[in-house]
Amino acid sequence: MFKIRKTKDEEPTAPGQGKIKKRSRVPGVMITQFVEELPEGMSTPDFTRKPIALTIQEGKVAIFRAIVTGKPTPTVTWVRNNGEIDERFKILFESSSGEHQLQIPDVSVDQADTYKCFAENEYGKAIVTAALNIIEVGYKKSKAMQQSRTGTQVDMDAKEETKPQIDDAFWDLLMSADKKDYESICGEYGITDFRGMLKKLNEKKIEREQEQEKVVERLCNLKPIELKDSGAAEFELEMALKDPTSKIFIYKDGIMIPFDADAEVKHGLKQVGKKFVFSINGVNPEDAGLYQVEVDGVKIFSTDLKLPSVDFLVKIQDVTAEEREDAVFECVVSQPLKKITWMGKNIALEQGDKFDIIVSEDMLIHTLVVKDCMLLDKGIYAAVAGLKSCSAWLIVEADNDPNARGKKKTFSLNLPASKDCNFETPPSFSVPLKTHNSPESYECYMSCAVTGNPRPYVTWYRNNISLNTNTNYYITNTCGVCSMVILKVGPKDSGDYTVIAENPLGRVECSTKLAVKGKSSFTVFSFFFYLFLMSSLSCCLL
Repeated sequence: MFKIRKTKDEEPTAPGQGKIKKRSRVPGVMITQFVEELPEGMSTPDFTRKPIALTIQEGKVAIFRAIVTGKPTPTVTWVRNNGEIDERFKILFESSSGEHQLQIPDVSVDQADTYKCFAENEYGKAIVTAALNIIEVGYKKSKAMQQSRTGTQVDMDAKEETKPQIDDAFWDLLMSADKKDYESICGEYGITDFRGMLKKLNEKKIEREQEQEKVVERLCNLKPIELKDSGAAEFELEMALKDPTSKIFIYKDGIMIPFDADAEVKHGLKQVGKKFVFSINGVNPEDAGLYQVEVDGVKIFSTDLKLPSVDFLVKIQDVTAEEREDAVFECVVSQPLKKITWMGKNIALEQGDKFDIIVSEDMLIHTLVVKDCMLLDKGIYAAVAGLKSCSAWLIVEADNDPNARGKKKTFSLNLPASKDCNFETPPSFSVPLKTHNSPESYECYMSCAVTGNPRPYVTWYRNNISLNTNTNYYITNTCGVCSMVILKVGPKDSGDYTVIAENPLGRVECSTKLAVKGKSSFTVFSFFFYLFLMSSLSCCLL
């Protein structure tokens, strides 16, 4: 038996006199008994399987499942917190398994909500809630971003795409980039024809150099944009102008931006001899984009500012150490980073005699060791990754033992005495999977973060087939950050990927889709790239 409850505020009526709260064996289920004493053989409703929180990609099918008990057989109803259960939803009951389902085909962003499942009979009711989180498909976003950058109209509803048009920004970036960065730029724009790319790049470089000769005598030392420890970003180049009165312009995504020699303004341009340094102070997410330098209408240099969408899953904590001990700060980031910035008293710290900077093999755990602490080392230390940061105090206590003065102490971690408390929690995803598009033969990295106590057991699936024992996929789980690496993506790797995390208190899952873009020529490139690239560029220069 099942029905749709019309509004979220509609409550079942109680035929009995009082209401008694009961505890379910399943965590998260609330039971209310309507009568003081149950007749022999009768029971209040309960859940033997409760709906679990879902994280589903937009356009897929979301299914909440529940199995209830109770005598007489309870009536099952479904309610959403902010909205109604309308014709887009399907309510099913499988008599063979006794499973009640709320299905949402072609799930959309507006259906993200908290859903309630009621099980009710004349003796009581049981209620459980589950959240539905929706991952927006990145296709429309990427098209909108492309439209905003290029000013061209993009057909969102096109179901079949012809050969992709290469954005002018792609060639601008290549002409200003180091050769070692060519592969990553091509991967970003989905370019797989390396031989054709190099040929056209050489032609465009000749055209660009001929244009630049009209306004500059010399151009060298092009340094791409880089985030600084101060929160600013800078790029620089050296050039000798043919006409000292030539006008220099700076563009961001094709729009001219004002600048000043004053370092305190948002955008600044300083000239020291033939060196030009452009700066962006107080970088925020809106500053990401393609920056270009022009002299009298001629493009000179292009560089792309990208801000990593990284967050701290585990932040650094305050540390107390005695003199001559080592102090350790540790954090976990949401995606692999080769390096983060460590600050001490607003000064960037480097590897050396005083500090050890350590990165785990999966590049998720970052550690700072302050060696041989002295009283003057106390203060605030910070970890900085992109626009995100976290900070903590280092407290150094004086060593009053005269026999230990001048002697190094070993580091020890003093844990507080354990208390008899129950900290058990069901699994949940603090960072869900994201949609991935990868050219064939590239490396693909997927990650999510799961919490729960006891530690959840995590299983990866592709098209409902477990990958945990598949040696073609490198799977790790570090401090709840669950990662999977496909070293060389092929057509067989495309499909739906699901991560299921479960412990004795519950089970959650999140899904995403990997789309493999066409056939790549990088299999040949991996062996001949540098040899072919160097010979091609040498011919161009000659």
